[in-house]
Amino acid sequence: MDIGVVLQTTPPAARVIDLAKRAETYGFSHVWTFDSHLLWEEPFPIYTEILANTRNVVVGPMVTNPLTRDWTVTASLFATLNEMFGNRTVIGIGRGDSAVRVINGKPSTLASLGEAVHVIRELANGREVDYRGSMLRFPWAAKSRVDIWVAGYGPKALKLIGEVGDGFILQLADPDIAAWTIGAVRKAAEEGGRDPSALTFCVAAPAYVTDDVGHARDQCRWFGGMVGNHVADIVARYGESSEVPAALTDYIKGREGYDYNEHGQAENVHTRFVPDEIVDRFCILGGVDEHVRRLQQLKDLGVNQFAVYLQHDDKDATLRAYGEKVIPAIAESVPAKS
Repeated sequence: MDIGVVLQTTPPAARVIDLAKRAETYGFSHVWTFDSHLLWEEPFPIYTEILANTRNVVVGPMVTNPLTRDWTVTASLFATLNEMFGNRTVIGIGRGDSAVRVINGKPSTLASLGEAVHVIRELANGREVDYRGSMLRFPWAAKSRVDIWVAGYGPKALKLIGEVGDGFILQLADPDIAAWTIGAVRKAAEEGGRDPSALTFCVAAPAYVTDDVGHARDQCRWFGGMVGNHVADIVARYGESSEVPAALTDYIKGREGYDYNEHGQAENVHTRFVPDEIVDRFCILGGVDEHVRRLQQLKDLGVNQFAVYLQHDDKDATLRAYGEKVIPAIAESVPAKS
Protein backbone atom coordinates (compact mmCIF):
# COMPACT_ATOMS: atom_id res chain seq x y z
CA MET A 1 0.00 0.00 0.00
CA ASP A 2 1.25 3.45 -0.95
CA ILE A 3 0.84 6.31 1.50
CA GLY A 4 0.10 9.78 0.14
CA VAL A 5 -0.56 13.13 1.76
CA VAL A 6 -3.25 15.73 0.99
CA LEU A 7 -2.39 19.38 1.66
CA GLN A 8 -4.44 22.55 1.55
CA THR A 9 -2.78 25.28 -0.50
CA THR A 10 -3.11 27.75 2.36
CA PRO A 11 -0.52 30.53 2.12
CA PRO A 12 2.34 30.76 2.40
CA ALA A 13 2.92 28.41 -0.52
CA ALA A 14 6.47 27.88 0.76
CA ARG A 15 5.00 25.98 3.72
CA VAL A 16 3.06 23.67 1.40
CA ILE A 17 6.18 23.04 -0.67
CA ASP A 18 8.22 22.35 2.46
CA LEU A 19 5.68 19.77 3.70
CA ALA A 20 5.73 18.11 0.27
CA LYS A 21 9.54 17.91 0.29
CA ARG A 22 9.55 16.38 3.74
CA ALA A 23 6.78 13.96 2.75
CA GLU A 24 9.02 12.59 0.00
CA THR A 25 11.91 12.26 2.46
CA TYR A 26 9.62 10.26 4.76
CA GLY A 27 8.61 7.86 1.98
CA PHE A 28 5.19 9.21 0.95
CA SER A 29 4.42 8.29 -2.66
CA HIS A 30 1.96 11.05 -3.59
CA VAL A 31 1.39 14.69 -2.71
CA TRP A 32 -2.18 15.79 -3.34
CA THR A 33 -3.78 19.19 -2.78
CA PHE A 34 -7.25 20.63 -2.52
CA ASP A 35 -8.35 22.45 -5.69
CA SER A 36 -10.63 25.34 -4.70
CA HIS A 37 -9.22 28.51 -6.18
CA LEU A 38 -11.18 31.02 -4.08
CA LEU A 39 -10.74 29.39 -0.68
CA TRP A 40 -7.04 28.64 -1.13
CA GLU A 41 -4.23 29.39 -3.54
CA GLU A 42 -4.29 28.03 -7.08
CA PRO A 43 -2.53 24.63 -6.89
CA PHE A 44 -0.88 24.33 -10.29
CA PRO A 45 1.94 26.87 -9.78
CA ILE A 46 2.59 25.12 -6.47
CA TYR A 47 2.80 21.75 -8.25
CA THR A 48 5.57 23.18 -10.40
CA GLU A 49 7.61 24.07 -7.33
CA ILE A 50 6.91 20.74 -5.62
CA LEU A 51 8.01 18.80 -8.68
CA ALA A 52 11.09 20.99 -9.14
CA ASN A 53 12.14 20.38 -5.53
CA THR A 54 11.49 16.62 -5.37
CA ARG A 55 12.54 13.61 -7.38
CA ASN A 56 9.91 10.90 -7.03
CA VAL A 57 6.56 11.98 -5.57
CA VAL A 58 3.54 12.07 -7.84
CA VAL A 59 1.37 15.19 -7.56
CA GLY A 60 -2.25 15.94 -8.33
CA PRO A 61 -5.52 17.46 -7.11
CA MET A 62 -7.87 15.81 -4.64
CA VAL A 63 -9.98 16.72 -6.41
CA THR A 64 -10.47 18.94 -9.44
CA ASN A 65 -13.76 19.19 -11.35
CA PRO A 66 -15.08 19.57 -14.92
CA LEU A 67 -16.52 23.05 -14.40
CA THR A 68 -14.00 25.65 -13.24
CA ARG A 69 -11.53 25.01 -16.07
CA ASP A 70 -12.10 24.11 -19.69
CA TRP A 71 -11.29 20.42 -20.14
CA THR A 72 -8.58 21.22 -22.69
CA VAL A 73 -6.94 23.59 -20.19
CA THR A 74 -6.90 20.90 -17.50
CA ALA A 75 -5.39 18.41 -19.92
CA SER A 76 -2.76 20.90 -21.06
CA LEU A 77 -1.77 21.70 -17.46
CA PHE A 78 -0.99 18.06 -16.70
CA ALA A 79 0.65 17.34 -20.04
CA THR A 80 2.89 20.38 -19.51
CA LEU A 81 3.90 19.26 -16.02
CA ASN A 82 4.71 15.83 -17.43
CA GLU A 83 6.88 17.33 -20.17
CA MET A 84 8.73 19.44 -17.62
CA PHE A 85 9.26 16.84 -14.90
CA GLY A 86 8.59 13.41 -16.37
CA ASN A 87 5.31 11.59 -15.90
CA ARG A 88 4.82 12.39 -12.21
CA THR A 89 1.20 13.53 -12.14
CA VAL A 90 -2.21 12.01 -11.42
CA ILE A 91 -5.62 13.60 -11.86
CA GLY A 92 -8.19 13.24 -9.10
CA ILE A 93 -11.57 14.51 -10.29
CA GLY A 94 -15.16 14.66 -9.08
CA ARG A 95 -18.40 16.47 -9.82
CA GLY A 96 -17.29 19.60 -7.94
CA ASP A 97 -17.95 20.83 -4.41
CA SER A 98 -16.41 23.92 -2.81
CA ALA A 99 -14.75 25.26 -5.97
CA VAL A 100 -18.13 25.25 -7.70
CA ARG A 101 -20.52 26.07 -4.87
CA VAL A 102 -18.56 29.12 -3.68
CA ILE A 103 -19.25 30.76 -7.04
CA ASN A 104 -22.94 29.78 -6.79
CA GLY A 105 -22.64 26.91 -9.20
CA LYS A 106 -23.90 23.33 -9.02
CA PRO A 107 -21.90 20.11 -9.32
CA SER A 108 -21.68 18.69 -12.82
CA THR A 109 -23.87 15.84 -13.98
CA LEU A 110 -22.37 12.39 -13.98
CA ALA A 111 -22.70 12.29 -17.77
CA SER A 112 -20.63 15.45 -18.07
CA LEU A 113 -18.07 14.10 -15.61
CA GLY A 114 -17.71 10.93 -17.68
CA GLU A 115 -17.22 12.94 -20.86
CA ALA A 116 -14.65 15.15 -19.14
CA VAL A 117 -12.67 12.13 -17.96
CA HIS A 118 -12.51 10.84 -21.53
CA VAL A 119 -11.51 14.14 -23.13
CA ILE A 120 -8.93 15.08 -20.48
CA ARG A 121 -7.36 11.62 -20.46
CA GLU A 122 -7.04 11.40 -24.24
CA LEU A 123 -5.50 14.85 -24.61
CA ALA A 124 -3.22 14.57 -21.58
CA ASN A 125 -1.94 11.24 -22.88
CA GLY A 126 -1.08 12.70 -26.28
CA ARG A 127 -4.01 11.17 -28.15
CA GLU A 128 -6.58 12.72 -30.46
CA VAL A 129 -10.12 13.25 -29.21
CA ASP A 130 -13.41 14.69 -30.43
CA TYR A 131 -14.18 17.82 -28.43
CA ARG A 132 -17.25 19.88 -29.33
CA GLY A 133 -17.19 18.56 -32.87
CA SER A 134 -13.48 19.15 -33.52
CA MET A 135 -10.72 16.55 -33.48
CA LEU A 136 -8.03 17.89 -31.14
CA ARG A 137 -4.59 16.72 -30.06
CA PHE A 138 -1.55 18.22 -28.34
CA PRO A 139 1.21 17.61 -30.92
CA TRP A 140 3.86 18.22 -28.24
CA ALA A 141 2.50 15.73 -25.67
CA ALA A 142 3.22 12.35 -27.28
CA LYS A 143 5.19 11.11 -24.24
CA SER A 144 2.79 12.38 -21.56
CA ARG A 145 1.09 9.72 -19.46
CA VAL A 146 -1.40 10.39 -16.66
CA ASP A 147 -4.17 8.39 -15.00
CA ILE A 148 -7.50 9.80 -13.85
CA TRP A 149 -8.90 8.71 -10.50
CA VAL A 150 -12.54 9.58 -9.93
CA ALA A 151 -14.12 10.41 -6.56
CA GLY A 152 -17.71 9.59 -5.63
CA TYR A 153 -20.06 7.97 -3.14
CA GLY A 154 -23.49 7.23 -4.64
CA PRO A 155 -24.49 4.13 -6.64
CA LYS A 156 -24.58 5.88 -10.03
CA ALA A 157 -21.26 7.61 -9.39
CA LEU A 158 -19.65 4.31 -8.39
CA LYS A 159 -20.97 2.69 -11.55
CA LEU A 160 -19.49 5.49 -13.67
CA ILE A 161 -16.15 5.18 -11.89
CA GLY A 162 -16.00 1.47 -12.63
CA GLU A 163 -16.80 2.18 -16.28
CA VAL A 164 -14.40 5.06 -16.97
CA GLY A 165 -11.92 5.63 -14.13
CA ASP A 166 -8.31 4.54 -13.93
CA GLY A 167 -8.78 4.68 -10.18
CA PHE A 168 -11.34 5.32 -7.45
CA ILE A 169 -10.99 7.85 -4.63
CA LEU A 170 -13.07 7.29 -1.50
CA GLN A 171 -12.87 10.22 0.87
CA LEU A 172 -13.38 8.46 4.22
CA ALA A 173 -11.72 5.56 6.00
CA ASP A 174 -14.71 3.56 7.28
CA PRO A 175 -13.94 -0.09 6.38
CA ASP A 176 -17.59 -1.10 5.89
CA ILE A 177 -18.28 1.77 3.50
CA ALA A 178 -14.95 1.11 1.78
CA ALA A 179 -15.90 -2.53 1.23
CA TRP A 180 -19.29 -1.55 -0.23
CA THR A 181 -17.97 1.17 -2.55
CA ILE A 182 -14.97 -0.83 -3.75
CA GLY A 183 -17.24 -3.79 -4.46
CA ALA A 184 -19.61 -1.59 -6.46
CA VAL A 185 -16.76 -0.12 -8.53
CA ARG A 186 -15.28 -3.54 -9.22
CA LYS A 187 -18.66 -4.92 -10.26
CA ALA A 188 -19.27 -2.01 -12.64
CA ALA A 189 -15.82 -2.42 -14.17
CA GLU A 190 -16.36 -6.12 -14.73
CA GLU A 191 -19.82 -5.60 -16.22
CA GLY A 192 -18.32 -2.98 -18.52
CA GLY A 193 -15.75 -5.43 -19.86
CA ARG A 194 -12.86 -3.95 -17.90
CA ASP A 195 -10.38 -5.68 -15.61
CA PRO A 196 -11.23 -4.55 -12.06
CA SER A 197 -7.71 -5.38 -10.90
CA ALA A 198 -6.35 -2.73 -13.28
CA LEU A 199 -8.02 0.04 -11.25
CA THR A 200 -6.28 1.78 -8.36
CA PHE A 201 -8.26 2.13 -5.14
CA CYS A 202 -7.40 5.11 -2.95
CA VAL A 203 -8.87 5.95 0.46
CA ALA A 204 -8.29 9.49 1.71
CA ALA A 205 -9.06 10.71 5.23
CA PRO A 206 -7.64 12.82 8.04
CA ALA A 207 -5.06 11.06 10.17
CA TYR A 208 -3.81 12.41 13.48
CA VAL A 209 -1.16 10.53 15.46
CA THR A 210 -1.72 11.41 19.12
CA ASP A 211 -2.65 9.98 22.51
CA ASP A 212 -5.29 12.71 22.95
CA VAL A 213 -8.11 11.30 20.81
CA GLY A 214 -10.62 13.84 22.10
CA HIS A 215 -8.53 16.72 20.83
CA ALA A 216 -7.92 14.92 17.54
CA ARG A 217 -11.67 14.47 17.06
CA ASP A 218 -12.27 18.19 17.46
CA GLN A 219 -9.50 18.96 14.99
CA CYS A 220 -10.84 16.51 12.37
CA ARG A 221 -14.62 16.93 12.79
CA TRP A 222 -14.56 19.26 9.76
CA PHE A 223 -14.10 16.20 7.56
CA GLY A 224 -17.48 14.74 8.50
CA GLY A 225 -19.03 18.04 7.44
CA MET A 226 -17.22 17.97 4.12
CA VAL A 227 -18.35 14.41 3.42
CA GLY A 228 -21.84 15.43 4.55
CA ASN A 229 -22.12 17.87 1.64
CA HIS A 230 -21.86 14.98 -0.79
CA VAL A 231 -24.05 12.71 1.32
CA ALA A 232 -26.81 15.34 1.37
CA ASP A 233 -26.85 15.24 -2.42
CA ILE A 234 -27.11 11.43 -2.33
CA VAL A 235 -30.02 11.50 0.12
CA ALA A 236 -31.78 14.12 -2.00
CA ARG A 237 -31.37 11.92 -5.06
CA TYR A 238 -32.05 8.46 -3.65
CA GLY A 239 -33.94 9.11 -0.41
CA GLU A 240 -33.03 7.67 2.95
CA SER A 241 -34.07 4.13 1.96
CA SER A 242 -31.61 2.94 -0.66
CA GLU A 243 -28.65 0.63 -1.08
CA VAL A 244 -26.37 3.35 0.33
CA PRO A 245 -25.17 2.18 3.78
CA ALA A 246 -26.93 3.83 6.71
CA ALA A 247 -23.49 4.49 8.21
CA LEU A 248 -22.98 6.99 5.41
CA THR A 249 -26.36 8.71 5.51
CA ASP A 250 -27.84 8.64 9.01
CA TYR A 251 -25.48 11.11 10.62
CA ILE A 252 -26.46 14.08 8.41
CA LYS A 253 -29.98 14.25 9.87
CA GLY A 254 -28.70 16.93 12.26
CA ARG A 255 -27.12 18.96 9.46
CA GLU A 256 -28.46 22.53 9.27
CA GLY A 257 -26.60 24.06 6.36
CA TYR A 258 -22.97 24.69 5.63
CA ASP A 259 -20.71 27.74 5.32
CA TYR A 260 -18.08 27.20 2.64
CA ASN A 261 -16.02 30.03 4.09
CA GLU A 262 -15.14 27.55 6.86
CA HIS A 263 -14.72 24.60 4.49
CA GLY A 264 -11.93 22.22 5.48
CA GLN A 265 -11.12 24.11 8.67
CA ALA A 266 -10.63 22.61 12.11
CA GLU A 267 -13.26 23.72 14.63
CA ASN A 268 -15.68 24.63 11.83
CA VAL A 269 -18.85 25.59 13.73
CA HIS A 270 -21.06 24.20 10.96
CA THR A 271 -19.79 20.66 11.56
CA ARG A 272 -20.80 20.34 15.20
CA PHE A 273 -23.60 18.00 14.11
CA VAL A 274 -21.00 15.34 13.27
CA PRO A 275 -20.95 12.82 16.16
CA ASP A 276 -17.76 11.41 17.67
CA GLU A 277 -18.58 7.97 16.30
CA ILE A 278 -18.52 9.26 12.72
CA VAL A 279 -15.24 11.11 13.27
CA ASP A 280 -13.72 7.90 14.62
CA ARG A 281 -15.02 5.85 11.69
CA PHE A 282 -14.25 8.31 8.89
CA CYS A 283 -10.81 9.38 10.19
CA ILE A 284 -7.83 7.56 11.71
CA LEU A 285 -6.99 8.92 15.16
CA GLY A 286 -4.82 7.69 18.01
CA GLY A 287 -1.41 6.15 18.51
CA VAL A 288 0.80 4.53 15.89
CA ASP A 289 -0.55 1.03 16.54
CA GLU A 290 -4.11 2.20 15.83
CA HIS A 291 -3.05 3.74 12.52
CA VAL A 292 -1.28 0.57 11.48
CA ARG A 293 -4.31 -1.54 12.46
CA ARG A 294 -6.75 0.60 10.49
CA LEU A 295 -4.50 0.78 7.45
CA GLN A 296 -4.06 -2.98 7.49
CA GLN A 297 -7.85 -3.32 7.39
CA LEU A 298 -8.00 -1.14 4.32
CA LYS A 299 -5.08 -2.93 2.71
CA ASP A 300 -6.88 -6.24 3.18
CA LEU A 301 -9.91 -4.78 1.38
CA GLY A 302 -7.76 -4.08 -1.69
CA VAL A 303 -6.95 -0.43 -1.05
CA ASN A 304 -3.78 0.49 -2.96
CA GLN A 305 -3.19 3.88 -1.38
CA PHE A 306 -4.14 5.69 1.80
CA ALA A 307 -3.86 9.47 1.47
CA VAL A 308 -3.52 11.40 4.74
CA TYR A 309 -5.53 14.62 4.88
CA LEU A 310 -2.97 16.63 6.83
CA GLN A 311 -5.28 19.35 8.05
CA HIS A 312 -5.05 19.86 11.80
CA ASP A 313 -2.86 21.61 14.36
CA ASP A 314 0.02 19.11 14.47
CA LYS A 315 0.94 18.44 10.86
CA ASP A 316 4.65 18.04 11.48
CA ALA A 317 4.35 15.41 14.21
CA THR A 318 1.86 13.30 12.23
CA LEU A 319 3.97 13.54 9.07
CA ARG A 320 7.04 12.45 11.04
CA ALA A 321 5.20 9.60 12.81
CA TYR A 322 3.98 8.24 9.50
CA GLY A 323 7.42 8.48 7.94
CA GLU A 324 9.33 6.97 10.85
CA LYS A 325 6.84 4.37 12.10
CA VAL A 326 3.59 3.88 10.18
CA ILE A 327 4.90 3.63 6.61
CA PRO A 328 7.66 1.13 7.54
CA ALA A 329 5.14 -0.99 9.49
CA ILE A 330 2.70 -1.10 6.58
CA ALA A 331 5.49 -1.92 4.13
CA GLU A 332 6.42 -4.93 6.26
CA SER A 333 2.87 -6.19 6.83
CA VAL A 334 1.43 -9.20 5.06
CA PRO A 335 -2.17 -9.12 3.75
CA ALA A 336 -4.60 -11.27 5.71
CA LYS A 337 -5.62 -14.56 4.11
CA SER A 338 -9.14 -14.62 2.69
